[in-house]
Amino acid sequence: MNARRGPTSAPAPAFAVPLPDPGRGMLARRAIQVVSAAARHFGAVAWHSARSDDHADDDAARARALRLMFEDLGATWMKFGQLIGSAPGVFGDVTAAEFRSCLDTGPALSFAEMRSAVELELGMNLDDAFAQLDPVPIAAASIAVVYRARTHDGRAVAVKVQRPDVAALAAADLNLMRPLFEFMSRRVGLSVAGALVDAVTGLREQIAEELDLRNEMRAMQHHCRLLEQVDLPYIVVPEPVPELCGRTVLTMELLDGVAIDDLAAIEALGHDPRPRVEQLLEAWFITTLRNGVFHGDIHAGNLMVLRDGRVGVLDWGIVGRLDPSTHRFFRRLIEGALGDAAAWDDVADHFVDVYGDVVLTQFGLDQENFRRFVRAQIEPVLALPFGEVSLAALVQDPAVLLRDMQADEAGTGPDRSLRETISRWRDTRRRRRATIEAGGTGSSFDRGMFLLGKQLLYFERYGRMFLADRPIVADREFFEQVLAADPVEV
Repeated sequence: MNARRGPTSAPAPAFAVPLPDPGRGMLARRAIQVVSAAARHFGAVAWHSARSDDHADDDAARARALRLMFEDLGATWMKFGQLIGSAPGVFGDVTAAEFRSCLDTGPALSFAEMRSAVELELGMNLDDAFAQLDPVPIAAASIAVVYRARTHDGRAVAVKVQRPDVAALAAADLNLMRPLFEFMSRRVGLSVAGALVDAVTGLREQIAEELDLRNEMRAMQHHCRLLEQVDLPYIVVPEPVPELCGRTVLTMELLDGVAIDDLAAIEALGHDPRPRVEQLLEAWFITTLRNGVFHGDIHAGNLMVLRDGRVGVLDWGIVGRLDPSTHRFFRRLIEGALGDAAAWDDVADHFVDVYGDVVLTQFGLDQENFRRFVRAQIEPVLALPFGEVSLAALVQDPAVLLRDMQADEAGTGPDRSLRETISRWRDTRRRRRATIEAGGTGSSFDRGMFLLGKQLLYFERYGRMFLADRPIVADREFFEQVLAADPVEV
């Protein structure tokens, strides 16, 4: 394999837009909308569950109710829906399938709203900016809506327009989400809600960067230049048109194709998805391992198999940037999977450095046993084929993994008594308080691993679809070359 010439240096840091204070009035109005949507969609589920002895379909019914609630509320809620829809390893196949529609659907803007937003941002009439613009959007997501257009020099482009007032709405939603998810997890029996509680902080940071589309423009320009330096012919990033871009409007090259998980449509195009997904993995790992920078939202709605056979990587609004210690931690994970036994000691020691001795003392492990435990849990996930493992293990706290392992060894397993469940819940709360006091929770490591974990969960889905017999580190030569290469300027 071509050793590549190395990646570019990291793109410029993103400018995060401070989320506004939504104010009591907006919070109250949004809270009423949230409660109303929850009651409307969960009321029937609760009524049926209370009156029936057959709970076989409860999980599917709850997942559908939650999806309908998220779609009603839109905006930030749909961002969470995208995560659920692309992460069956964490949320389960039934729930993930229910949320698949969240990847590429959302309410459209009226033509007047779109025109006003474009003209205000670009400082020119819509007709002066574009020779033609189709008022029917080609995509409508949580933060922005995308339209097909043509420039006056004849280029086919996509125009991304941020939704009006989305910043204030996102701020209100984020303030309401955590207490609601905690309540739904405890009282409604909705297991998926518990997995979302800790994601709120990470999502707040992501949205703050997404609200300035100039961040996305710079990231796209950077990665377009990167593709000129590497041997990845299947991968393409749309080229932005800077003179038609601003904080709330982004104009870019139009890519035409089908979603990467639409198997029937890919087959109709006559392309073999396997080598394309393999190159997609390579492209992501090149930037992540060498520079600690990566596309931070690679759900299926942002990956498109083009008619010419290339894979378009869209929506660069979220770009992950690892701090130096988290970057080294991730590199050591891969080096461990390639056979460097000492790397596993570094990985385990990093967990202790970040979260404190609580990860040892809470479960009676010394440093050496904890090192062995971490290796035993993580190494198979990287070294075994996609079809045999779950990448969800890599995004869980090692203490949670240890707790579950000990419970299984004790014979309690999933069928635990109420007393055991309460005891485990209290243990978890004590552990979380201890890690907060140690400074691990909310750290840059936590934030980096949250975003890394999301992408690994997405890759788990693609891997099971197209690369079930292939481990992540199957191409040893590729990973060794990536780890050994120095960054280059472009």
